[in-house]
Amino acid sequence: MSRVKTVVAGRRRRRKTLTAAKGYWGGKHRLYQSAKEALMKAGQDAYRDRRKRRRDFRRLWITRLTAAAGLHGLSYSALIAGIKRAGVALDRKMMADLAVTDPEAFAKVAEVAKKA
Repeated sequence: MSRVKTVVAGRRRRRKTLTAAKGYWGGKHRLYQSAKEALMKAGQDAYRDRRKRRRDFRRLWITRLTAAAGLHGLSYSALIAGIKRAGVALDRKMMADLAVTDPEAFAKVAEVAKKA
């Protein structure tokens, strides 16, 4: 059986790694091993932070809703409980957007929550 040399495939694989590491500082974009490690770390950070971004946005929406509900004499928990009881199909993202961009519409939502 003849010997298989992976010269072309190996070079292509290394070139792909170094191209992906373009823009990294120092040897991380020049040296294959450093670039490979930097890419693995970057991938882990990206994966973790994609999930973290959702948590951060939810915290932001809740903070905005707490402030907006306070202006209408409601606590955040009372607002959410009232919305659920009234059967209004608005999630936290949509309500936070309403509170910022259209305070009159949010006032109506708060009234519905109060009545419920």
